[in-house]
Amino acid sequence: MAVSANTKRMVFDVAIFLASQAAVYYAVRWMLDVTTGKSTEVKAKQLEALKRLGHKDLKLDEYEATVANEVIHPDDIPIRFSDIGGLDSIISSLQESIIYPLLYPTLFSQSSTLIGAPKGVLLYGPPGCGKTMLAKALAKESGATFINIAASVLTNKWFGESNKLVAGLFSLARKTQPCIIFIDEIDSFLRERSSGDHEATAMMKAEFMTLWDGLTSSADRILVLGATNRPKDIDSAIFRRLPKRFAVQLPDYEQRLKILSLMLKDTSLSPVFPLDMLAQITDGLSGSDLKELSRNAAMIPVREYMRANLSNGQVLSQEQLAIFKPRPLILQDFLTQEGVSLLAENIVLAKHRLDRSLLDMDEESSTLADTTPLEEEMKADPVD
Repeated sequence: MAVSANTKRMVFDVAIFLASQAAVYYAVRWMLDVTTGKSTEVKAKQLEALKRLGHKDLKLDEYEATVANEVIHPDDIPIRFSDIGGLDSIISSLQESIIYPLLYPTLFSQSSTLIGAPKGVLLYGPPGCGKTMLAKALAKESGATFINIAASVLTNKWFGESNKLVAGLFSLARKTQPCIIFIDEIDSFLRERSSGDHEATAMMKAEFMTLWDGLTSSADRILVLGATNRPKDIDSAIFRRLPKRFAVQLPDYEQRLKILSLMLKDTSLSPVFPLDMLAQITDGLSGSDLKELSRNAAMIPVREYMRANLSNGQVLSQEQLAIFKPRPLILQDFLTQEGVSLLAENIVLAKHRLDRSLLDMDEESSTLADTTPLEEEMKADPVD
């Protein structure tokens, strides 16, 4: 039976229409993939980290693959608990209540259902006191899968995609458990909910809380670790899911002494360097401030050598570089800072404290020298 020309033309038009629609569909999909900027392939370093953790044949969807790029292997973290000074009580508690239950769940579940790793841990306190260092050391010592998640990884401009990324985060954590999900500055990501929040943000927070501590999450060995210096800004429901809370405060004298001992252990110091006095006059400084203070002090001998040997645009020779050995640091190096420094006020205060302490010592020695033996005896045995 012969086919009419109109029928052939209609079939051809339908085929062209379907082909054009398919082309438009794939073109739009390609544009969406480009504009979102989310990689659906796991990077080689993170893939190797998952394999080294024993997860060789993982089947990941596009959302899990996006989150998997934030996985850090414990061997890639150089910090251990022994590198952190002045926080021994917190370190001991972290080891006993978090690391051991994560690594040996049967040891804790046999005696009681109440014993086990918490679902969440919060480290809070002033900036620069070691919260992030504790998180790194916890990942190193535990040997668990460590996901360093940022808000930018879980946010997407397309409606509903953030919820899928949150679901992918916890799905990947279940596949690679025991797992630690670390959220630095958790107050900016999971802050107090209000009626002014965007609908997408509210849905993402609800999804996060449901998957974190919901109906089917009781047996999961997943720990959410948060760090913040503004704990009051965290939502109350999130705060409830962080039952273990550790206040990391500014170091006291003993803690500063230990921090300085660790920082300066590989640095050449004067044989009579008063480390205890440096710990006293740095009252009010955080661990980060002490590190910056030590770094600036260690630069002074290098700067002196360069100024003595570099003039008129000269370049140091290989011989000069080979024989260079920085002189031992003295206390004055820690109190002498050049240029604009964030520690300027603290250094001025520290120098003032040092001058006052030396003045008090001179006054005390002069007072003792002026005291006669009779006066000392009368002070020792007062007459009624």
